[in-house]
Amino acid sequence: MIVLVGFMGAGKSTVGRLLARKLDLRFADSDTEIEQRAGRRVREIFAADGEAAFRAQEQAVIADLIGGPDLVLALGGGAVQSEQTRRLLRPASVVYLQISYAEMLRRVGGDPRRPMLRRPDVEDIYRRRLAGYESVATLTIATDGRRPGAVCLDVMNGLAGLRRVDRAGYSH
Repeated sequence: MIVLVGFMGAGKSTVGRLLARKLDLRFADSDTEIEQRAGRRVREIFAADGEAAFRAQEQAVIADLIGGPDLVLALGGGAVQSEQTRRLLRPASVVYLQISYAEMLRRVGGDPRRPMLRRPDVEDIYRRRLAGYESVATLTIATDGRRPGAVCLDVMNGLAGLRRVDRAGYSH
């Protein structure tokens, strides 16, 4: 099980699809899964039911996906804020795709499908989430100024290195 975490614009979905293809695994995006199961867009769930209801649905979807067959799973940017979700991630290989705030704005700043960008506290949200990403990461890969294929290759090499260490009996 490979889980990708990071702030919006880090490339979780793009890199996740590439990684899944190369590893011959299924790819899933937790936000897309939530939308399919709920029959509504994430922003509609937030607007109608509130963040707490969305996070409960998110946690249930993540638990279901992690409990199933191996796959590459991209999590929504706020998923790791929940202690319960962080616990669910413990048995997985969690890759933190690290992006700077400036690079995030460059990549997705003008995207109208990202309503969080209109919030005046988006930079504070970004900063608050960093510790959550770091706390669950098995592997951290910087993405600023890099193409998805190069990031994917680094993820594959990094995970292969971790598996060699694990088989040798070393902790990391």
